[in-house]
Amino acid sequence: MTLLMMLKRTFAFLPVLAWVAGSFMLTSCDRTRNDKGYEYFPDMAHSLAYETYSPNPNFKNGSTEQMPVAGTINRDMLPYHYAANDSARKQAGKDLVNPLQMTPENLAIGKEKFTIFCQNCHGNQGLGDGFLYTSKRFSVKPASLVSPKMMNAPMGEIFHVITKGWGVMGAHGSQINPADRWRIAMYVEKELQKKTNK
Repeated sequence: MTLLMMLKRTFAFLPVLAWVAGSFMLTSCDRTRNDKGYEYFPDMAHSLAYETYSPNPNFKNGSTEQMPVAGTINRDMLPYHYAANDSARKQAGKDLVNPLQMTPENLAIGKEKFTIFCQNCHGNQGLGDGFLYTSKRFSVKPASLVSPKMMNAPMGEIFHVITKGWGVMGAHGSQINPADRWRIAMYVEKELQKKTNK
């Protein structure tokens, strides 16, 4: 068989091959706008579980999304029974005791959390001269954490103020977990106030 005959036979099949390849490409890409064509693992693309807002025949109200059982408490979030007022703040100062040990690690975490959540208002030394105040973005001067009043405040009061807020300061209980609130209070009392006392 000559080379010319081989080439003729090969080129004779090219239109057929092109038609098969074109048909495959056109049919494998998209059957409809919502269907991505053929899938090797459809169970990974299409969940067998009910979606959050989808109807669900397993519940009486026919909804997949259900309210939590009454009295449910989020994991790692214990109820806090002190109100956001002056008498509750003083009571929290008497009742609450820091459950964490005074360790270098806890103080380091307290400093880190203070830097994240408190420094913008209270300043890095706790003087109430944070960036939000000095840049005039916040018109009310934040409290000094190293004032004589704060020096005499029990650690439980600091924890309470972080949790519920005080005056113009907003509550941070939903943003900072209880252990880290204690670490911040520990850092304020043992590090910032100690530096000021020297």
